[in-house]
Amino acid sequence: MPELPEVETVKNTLERLVLGKKIRGVKLSLPKLVKMPSSQEFVKNIAGKTIQKLRRRGKYLLFDMTEGYTWVVHLGMTGQLVLVSPAERITMHTHLILDLDDNVQLRYIDTRQFGRFYLLPTGELEKIRGLHALGPEPLGEEFTLEFFRKRLASRRGKIKQLLLDQTFIAGIGNIYADEALHRAGINPEKNAVSLTEEEISRLFYSIREVLREGIRYRGTSVRDYVDGRGQKGGFQNCLRVYGRRGEPCPGCGSPVERIRLGGRSTYFCPSCQK
Repeated sequence: MPELPEVETVKNTLERLVLGKKIRGVKLSLPKLVKMPSSQEFVKNIAGKTIQKLRRRGKYLLFDMTEGYTWVVHLGMTGQLVLVSPAERITMHTHLILDLDDNVQLRYIDTRQFGRFYLLPTGELEKIRGLHALGPEPLGEEFTLEFFRKRLASRRGKIKQLLLDQTFIAGIGNIYADEALHRAGINPEKNAVSLTEEEISRLFYSIREVLREGIRYRGTSVRDYVDGRGQKGGFQNCLRVYGRRGEPCPGCGSPVERIRLGGRSTYFCPSCQK
């Protein structure tokens, strides 16, 4: 699933290419992607709008448009939003095509079809439950060490699962949780309330560091992820533990292990992460 660095990279690559462009035509071939309003209303209402601003919140992309509307996109597990020429071949699993000014198309491709679309008045975005319930942005100004410490104080459960909770912190997924925990030297199964002050500090700075690096390298392409121009990211070449079971830990040389935690694969070094 695209996480904060991937969605931020899609935003950054599309932003300068689509702002000010009017939607001249709409082809939706998978109506179930539209969660609000109906698919018929979505097609009718998005046509003719001009894209004025592009934002990210957690793993959501928000296209602010004329007439006070916002198109909200969640890429799900395998969603891609790419800007291409109409002459480019339409690939399998292309479910939405927006014809824009200057003879370009914004296409949504999604193999597993877990993506979601919403088109609502900008003032009514609280109707999107997952968006409204998001926790703080881990790279935002409000996310300070003291703020993080206070949020952890009353939370129980394994720290890896807590980091994946979008109501606790927005945008972190499996890849960056594993990488942040490894850099902080914290076992993913450790109970959140048992973290020491030093561990909390290490984790706070590791989260911000790994997310910023992910953005700098334009995201992690381990499977389907590409940016808004269809280009792969480069952070997969910097991963220390994620997807590296059996390979030597870059910190100590011990083999990286994989366990199942909360139904997800979790990669860590049992020697470095206590």
